Amino acid sequence: MSRHAKKLRDHDINPCLAETDATTKCLNDNNYNKDMCTDYFLKYKNCRKFWHGIMMQRKRNGVKPEMPPAEERKKILESMGEPY
Repeated sequence: MSRHAKKLRDHDINPCLAETDATTKCLNDNNYNKDMCTDYFLKYKNCRKFWHGIMMQRKRNGVKPEMPPAEERKKILESMGEPY
C-alpha cells in the first residue's frame, strides 16, 4: 500500500473514513450504479464539508493541529449529535 493510501486509511488524518467505506461498499453491492448510492455520496460530502469548516476555524484561531485527532473528533460529534 502506498504512503498516500495509508494516510487515507488513518483515522487521525481522514475524519470521513466510515463514510468513505460505506460509499465504496454501496458501489460494490450495487454494481457501481451511482444512482443507488446517492445518500452515501451526500453523507460523505456533508462530512467533508463539516470537518473542513472545523479545520478552517481552528486554523484561523491558531489551534494546532488544524484537524483534530480522532479522539477529539469523537468528543466533538458526541457534543453536537449527528451534524451531517
